[in-house]
Parts: sequence; C-alpha cells; structure tokens
Amino acid sequence: MSSVIPTVIRVGARPAQLDALGTYFNGESAEAKSVTLHIDECAKALVIKWDGGKVNWLLAQIQLVPDQADQDQLLMANQIHPLARLITDEKLIALRCPNLHRSVVQVNKWRILTWALAAVMAVALIIFVLVPRIADNLADLMPPNGEQALGAATLGHIRGALDQSGTGLSFCTHEAGRNVLNNLTVRLTPGQSLPGLLTVHVLNHDMVNAFALPGGQIVVFRGLIEVAETPEELVAVIAHEIGHVVSRDPTRHALRSAGSIGVLGLLFGDFAGGALLLFLAEQLIEARYSQTAETEADSFAHQILIQIHVSPASLGDMFQRFLQKYGEDEGVMSHFVSHPEMIERIEAARAAVPTNFQPRDLLEVSEWRALKNICS
Repeated sequence: MSSVIPTVIRVGARPAQLDALGTYFNGESAEAKSVTLHIDECAKALVIKWDGGKVNWLLAQIQLVPDQADQDQLLMANQIHPLARLITDEKLIALRCPNLHRSVVQVNKWRILTWALAAVMAVALIIFVLVPRIADNLADLMPPNGEQALGAATLGHIRGALDQSGTGLSFCTHEAGRNVLNNLTVRLTPGQSLPGLLTVHVLNHDMVNAFALPGGQIVVFRGLIEVAETPEELVAVIAHEIGHVVSRDPTRHALRSAGSIGVLGLLFGDFAGGALLLFLAEQLIEARYSQTAETEADSFAHQILIQIHVSPASLGDMFQRFLQKYGEDEGVMSHFVSHPEMIERIEAARAAVPTNFQPRDLLEVSEWRALKNICS
C-alpha cells in the first residue's frame, strides 16, 4: 500500500514582480518539483510552474499549515487539494492570500457521510445477521445448567424490576392451587425433550402476561389466571410457552439480545453485570419471536392439547377474546396479540381440531377454583 506524501513547494525569494522559486509536492507522489511562482492578477490565482506542468491555486483557497519548524518560510496548502504543499519565503505572496490563516483542515462531507453509512451498515450486519447466527449456534451448544443459571438470574431481575417495594415480587404458592398447576405441568410434558426440569412459576402481579425463560422456566402472572375464563384457556397459554421452551427460543432470544447489547455497548458505553441482566429481563418479558417460532409454538400447543383431550380451539378462543378486549398493544403479552398474523393463528387453532373430536373437562370445579386462588 503506497503512502501519500504531501506536496510541498520550496520557494526562494526573487524580487521581481512577486516571482519566486520553490519546491512543489502534488500530494500523490514523493517527487519534489522545482517551481516558479507568479500571481495572476486577473484570475486572482497563484500560478505554479515547473518543467512540463503548471497548476493554479486561487488566492482565496490558499491556507497556512500551522506548527512549522522554520518560521522564516511559508508552508501552504490548498483547500481543493489538501494534501499538496507549497513552501516559500516570499512574504508578499502571503499578503495576497485573504484566507491564509484559516484552518487548513478541510472536511470532506461526502467522504464522512460515506464512512458513516458504511459504519452503520457494518453494525446492522453484525446485530441483525452475525449475532443471530452465532446465538442460534450457541443456544444449541449451551449446557442445561448454563441455561438454567441464565433463566434463574433473569427471573430474579424480573421479580425485582416489577416490585416497587424493592423486596422482590412474590411467588404464588397456595398449596392446593400449586398442586393443581404441578399436575397440569406433568400432563403437558409427556416425553418432551426439555432443557432441564420444567417449572411453571406464578408471580403475584396483576399483569395479564406469560412468557418463557431459558432453562425450562415459564412465568405466569396472577393477572392472566384471573382473566382466564376456563382452565383450557390458561393451559393453552402454558402449552404455547412450553413449545418455546422445547425449541429453546428464550435462550436464542437472550443470547441475541446479549450479543446486540455487547456490540452497542462497545459503541456507546459499557453494558455489563446487573444492567445487562435487567435489559435481558425486559427483553424476555416482551419477547417478540419470529413468525416461524410463534407458528411452531402454536402447533406444539395444538398437539399437546389434543393429547390431554383439550380442544386446540381453546388457544384460538384465548387469542380472539384478548384481541377484542385489549386491542393490538395491550393485554396478554404483546408477543401474543401484536403480531399481524394473529387472525391466521386464530384460524389455525380452530382448524387444528380433529374431526369428531370430543374434548373432556380438564379440571374439576374445585380444582379450577383452587388454581384461580393460587395467590391467596
């Protein structure tokens, strides 16, 4: 790679009519050209001549290069050709340059814009292409205990972030309701390949929400249980989240978020420790998985519901009811109802009901009452 040598003109003074001798570097090579200087009054330009060539510098575009070692000579540059240099001790030439003492550094706006655009595209490539691919590979390689540790740490930050008292949001552990929920969890996971032991937590919060965390952990809020009209609707939501756990979507999402935070942290400031986990907690609460991931989780839920004699239409009914009640951006977890393909998902749930399917009651009335009161 060749280096660019600034062009320099070294001029020895000659008294006649502002003519002078000097040395000129054009900024493209290391060759020094012996030149003569003459001011063209009509063009208001400094004419620089050498054997076989000539260049004109407008007087208004000539600037003095600062921090010169030899103060008896003038080291000058040109705004249009900022790498070129001219040296002369002819002070009268300097007097004819109106912008001589302005900054010699010129800002090439188009070059800066080009580099800025390239930098933005590079960051976008890393965040939206490289990080997701690396995260997907790491998710498949992460050991179960690693996933469980990540899920536990994130759950702890979720509890702290949602509890304004600072003591941490409490779990709902009423014994009768907890027993019913544990039995349902066992029925929903026969022979499934899970990253560790599946645990369904109920948090004592009125948010109408449910989501999955890395390491086989599912979080259901009290608000969702209270709003659910039937146990089938609640179980349909849990079955959907189990689908995400089996596909390890929460782990992929967490690793992608962490990778993106790391890249942005290098650019704009450090993200580490508690701040990183807190951000991951927020990302997982409002996780918006891809359309493929959501469709696969729905299909998983349909199959599991059929196995326990619950109509897959329960999932579609839940989507429909919350969509009508809360709209596109509120209610049961934004990653359920904000997707533009929600109507298609409702129709798919109802279409998944087998011909002549006969559903069975999922819970006794007393069991459903106990589950509804799990946070008592």
